Amino acid sequence: MYDIAAIRQDFPILGREVYKKPLVYLDNGATTQKPRQVVDAMVDEYYNVNANVHRGVHFLSQQATDLHEQSRERVRQFINAQSTSEIVFTRGTTESINLLAFCFGEAFVHEGDEIVVTEMEHHSNIVPWQMMCERKGAKLKVIPITDDGRLCMDAYRQMLNEKTRLVCCTHVSNVLGTINPVKEIVKIAHSNGSLVLIDGAQSTPHFAIDVQDVDCDFFAFSGHKIYAPTGIGVLYGKEQLMEKLPPYQGGGEMIQKVTFEKTTYNDLPYKFEAGTPDYVASHALAAALDYVSKLGMDNIFKHEQELTTYAIAKLQEIEGMRIFGPVEGRDAVISFLVGNIHHLDMGTLLDRLGIAVRTGHHCAEPLMNRLGITGTVRASFGLYNTKDEVDVLVAGVKRVAQMF
Repeated sequence: MYDIAAIRQDFPILGREVYKKPLVYLDNGATTQKPRQVVDAMVDEYYNVNANVHRGVHFLSQQATDLHEQSRERVRQFINAQSTSEIVFTRGTTESINLLAFCFGEAFVHEGDEIVVTEMEHHSNIVPWQMMCERKGAKLKVIPITDDGRLCMDAYRQMLNEKTRLVCCTHVSNVLGTINPVKEIVKIAHSNGSLVLIDGAQSTPHFAIDVQDVDCDFFAFSGHKIYAPTGIGVLYGKEQLMEKLPPYQGGGEMIQKVTFEKTTYNDLPYKFEAGTPDYVASHALAAALDYVSKLGMDNIFKHEQELTTYAIAKLQEIEGMRIFGPVEGRDAVISFLVGNIHHLDMGTLLDRLGIAVRTGHHCAEPLMNRLGITGTVRASFGLYNTKDEVDVLVAGVKRVAQMF
């Protein structure tokens, strides 16, 4: 049973008031709130275990190391990777993609080669590839989208050629909510001899991920979007590919032996983890994965789909409402505009009613240009949101609309 009242008790911040109004937190696409279980895991480690990992023979260091590596195994299980060697801890999706863009570019990209992205990508899956293309003399190609916010798959097929090294695609659009057909995208790329990175920042918190089933070559996600702390993320890469990539940063931890003449690098995944890792956050990430797994990813997906469907139906009753993205095959995010009301005005006034939403271009300016707008209001749902909160949002939007 999905006991929403009990779940909400795990998140103390949801009991806050904002401007003397009960907080309605609908900005989960930006970051999620943290349950007691995650915060307690961090406090316990700082108070009882804290010591640098992989470095010491003393008890605390070994205990901290065990927790850190158990967390890596927990991530492996959660996304169904083959080996913990394929799990690299980073600071988040953005660092994961930057790491890959640098290392992949050094290993596999030459002048005239091509990298493919989509028109709906977050800046984090555009800018690192632009930087790499500029450095290596490669070309960035863009898969267009349809008017209802889906990828033009025919255009995608046609743009692949012998120069296509990597296809970089978001699993779920952080603006449109579109759930992209990543299995098909991977199959098409592989048939062309190209590799695929999936940006899972907006999918991992909402439904089950199986990287072996999708057969993607690389996959990235952030802890803070799946009820874990900020500053921890994951890059998954197939072991045989990661072995071929050079390190991203140099320093401690990523080495086997250092002399002034030559350095040899550590084994996977440590080759990509220079310096002291955030071993407390990795432990907390494991606690967050335990939390959502106990609820059941299928149950979370069902709950959030019901909320999204309900919210869209209610919002569409408002005069002048424009909701962006597909009707079917979308995740728990709704981007909208009402009449000629500026998204910033709408968001600011909703905030005064205690409703936290996101406004602006959502780090997706090329997508905004495609839609012919400067930004949207975005409501994004998490496992703890309720239909009552949707009703508060709808009432708030109606109230603001009447003011203009």
